[in-house]
Amino acid sequence: MGEPSEHHFLNPTAMIARLRQFFSQNPILKRVLMNSGYLFSATGFSAAISMLQGILTARMLGVALFGVLGAITVFTSVINRFISFRMSELVVRYVGVHQENGETQHAAAVFKAAALTEMSASIIAFALVWLAAPLGARYLAKDPQTAIWFGLYGWIILANLISESSTGLLQIFDRFRRMAWLQVLQSLITLFFIALAYFIKSGLPGVLLAYILGKTVGALGFTIAALREAAQRWGKNWWQNSLRLIKPEWRELTHFAISTNISASLSLINKDSELLWISFLRNPVETGYYKLALSLANLVQMPISPLPQTTYAELARAVARHEWGNVRKLVKHGSVLAGSYTLATTLGLWLLGKPIIQSFYTAQYLPAYPALMILLAGFLIANTFYWHRAGLLAIGRPEFPAQINFVLAIAKIGGIFLLVPKFGYLANAGLLAGSYIVGVSLSVVVFYLTLQQRQQLNPQEIAP
Repeated sequence: MGEPSEHHFLNPTAMIARLRQFFSQNPILKRVLMNSGYLFSATGFSAAISMLQGILTARMLGVALFGVLGAITVFTSVINRFISFRMSELVVRYVGVHQENGETQHAAAVFKAAALTEMSASIIAFALVWLAAPLGARYLAKDPQTAIWFGLYGWIILANLISESSTGLLQIFDRFRRMAWLQVLQSLITLFFIALAYFIKSGLPGVLLAYILGKTVGALGFTIAALREAAQRWGKNWWQNSLRLIKPEWRELTHFAISTNISASLSLINKDSELLWISFLRNPVETGYYKLALSLANLVQMPISPLPQTTYAELARAVARHEWGNVRKLVKHGSVLAGSYTLATTLGLWLLGKPIIQSFYTAQYLPAYPALMILLAGFLIANTFYWHRAGLLAIGRPEFPAQINFVLAIAKIGGIFLLVPKFGYLANAGLLAGSYIVGVSLSVVVFYLTLQQRQQLNPQEIAP
C-alpha cells in the first residue's frame, strides 16, 4: 500500500471518518468523553467566566492587592486540603465496588462513614483557618489588618462540609450533567457579584464576598444533589445503616484515606501552595504576577480537568473486571487527545500571550508572561498524562503518589528557600514545572509496571 496523500489528511470528510472509526473502537473512551462533555461544557463556560472575573478583579485591585487576594484564597484552600482525606476518591473506589456488586447497604454505610469523616475534618480545618488568620495576614499579605478577611474566607470550608463525598457519589451514578449545571450556576453567581464590586468600587472585600457567595451556592448544591441521589438509590433511611457492616474493611479504608491525605498534603507543597511561598519569601507584587500566570495556565488545564474524575470511575470498573485491554486503550488514547490539545494551546499562548495580557489585564501585568511560558512546559506533561494518579488509585497503588510527592516535596522545599529569595517568582515557576515533569513521568512508569504485574496475576477478563 502507498503512503496516504496529503490531500487525504486535509480532507474534512476523511478526518471525520477517521474520528468515527477511532471512537467506535474505543467505547469506554467515548463514554468517558461523553460524561466529561457535560463537565467540559460547564468548565469551558466557567473558564470564560473565570477569565472575565480575573480581568475585572485584576483591573480593580492592581498587582499588589491582586496578590493579596491570591494569598487569602490559597491560604484557606491549603489548610482545608491539608486536613482533607480526598473522600471523593474513596467514595468512587469503595462505594462504587459495593454498588457494582449489588451490596447497597454496604455502599450506603461506606458513604455514611466518608461523609462523617469529611464533616469532622472540615470543622477542624475551619477552626485552624481562624486561629492562623493573624499569621497569614502578617507574613503573607504583609498587612495585619487583613486578618479578618483571612478568617471570613474560611466560611467556604463549612459550606463544603461534605462536598467531596457528595462529588464522589454523583460521579458513581453518572450525574455529570447535574454537576455541570451546578458548576455553571456557581460561576454565574460569582461573576455577578464581582461585576457589582467592580462597578461600585468595593475593592478587595467585595471580591472576597463574591467568591464566598458563589462557592457556598455551588457546594450546597452538590451536597443536596448527592443526598437526594442517596435517598433515591438506597431509601430515605439509608443513613441508618450501621457502620458495623464495613468493619472488615476498616483497615483497608483507613489505609486508602490516609494514603490519599498524605499524597494530597505533599501535593500542597509541590503544586498547590505556590502563591503562599512567593508571598512569604518575596512580596504581594510578585504574587500578583504569579497569580495571573497561574490563572492563564489553568485556562489551558480547565478542559482537561474533568477527565480524571470520569476516567477514574471507568478505570476502577475495568480493573475490577480485569479488562486490561480496555485499561490500556483508555489511558493511551486519552493521552493522545489531551496532549494534542495542550500542545496546540501552548503554542497559541506562546504567540499571543503578551498581547492578551497587555490588552485585557493592562501592561503592568506583562512580567507574568515569562512565568506563564515556564509553567506551560510542566502543564504539557501533566495534561497529557492526566490519568496518572487516577490510574494508580484504580490499580491498587494509592501509596505511590504519596511516596513520590514526599521526595519531590523535600527537593522542592530546598529549591524554594535556595532559589526563590534570589530569583523570585520565575524560580518558583521553574520548580513547579519540574515537579510536574518528574512526578508525572515516574507515576506513568509505575502505573504501567503495576498494570503488567496485575495482568500476569489475573490474565482472564471478567465479562461485565
